[in-house]
Amino acid sequence: MRRSLPAVILCVAAVFFVVITISTAGAQKKAPEPMTLLLEGAKLPPTPFSHATHVEKAKLDCVVCHHKDKDPKEPDKCTQCHLLKEVKDNAIPAKDAFHKNCQPCHKESAGKGVKAPTKCAECHKK
Repeated sequence: MRRSLPAVILCVAAVFFVVITISTAGAQKKAPEPMTLLLEGAKLPPTPFSHATHVEKAKLDCVVCHHKDKDPKEPDKCTQCHLLKEVKDNAIPAKDAFHKNCQPCHKESAGKGVKAPTKCAECHKK
């Protein structure tokens, strides 16, 4: 009995650890993957976007794009603040916000030899 009590305690602790780990991982909101950046009335086609590519491979922090979110685990859509055509609360229109955020980073990455789209048709594929 003495030898089995530590084994039982160890098993209970292991099960508890697994349950806590799984429930914590499940509680985190996952970004939609893949997704499409679509702005109504845009002249160019929508842009495919991968959170995995930007967060996991490029190691970008979510706050780079979701810079005004109160809760980083529950980010809002960009168009919540960045409207389609007009400025709201000093937030530039969505198209301008995307281009201002994406283009310099893509050009910098390409300059370092990292494959990143830098031409309009490379993001806006027909």
